[in-house]
Amino acid sequence: MPDKLELSVRRQSGLPIIQFSGDVTTFAEDVVQNAYRDVAREGGRNVGLDFGSCNYINSAGIAAIIGMVTEARRQSRRVLVFGLSPHYQKIFRMVGLADYVEMCATEDEALLRVTPPEA
Repeated sequence: MPDKLELSVRRQSGLPIIQFSGDVTTFAEDVVQNAYRDVAREGGRNVGLDFGSCNYINSAGIAAIIGMVTEARRQSRRVLVFGLSPHYQKIFRMVGLADYVEMCATEDEALLRVTPPEA
């Protein structure tokens, strides 16, 4: 039986991060869109997606993620993705999703990309 998808939103150094836990499958679309809307209401130009606790993503889950990224781009929001296994990094590249998000190796790398350098 697949692990139920749970999303939580947290802030790290001013970056809103949507944490994916469990399986991103057919039932993910509403959950993903609701989490994104919560982040979007707060404003800001960046959003992080943390897949470090994600076990499985199927094609319907990829479609839900694409929908969220499409909405973020429509709103001129930058999407930084981290915590993907090498397999899912490859999938993101294969479906072209990596062309529309910033793939980061770690959360720290994502934070460095959005934190202004100190003067």
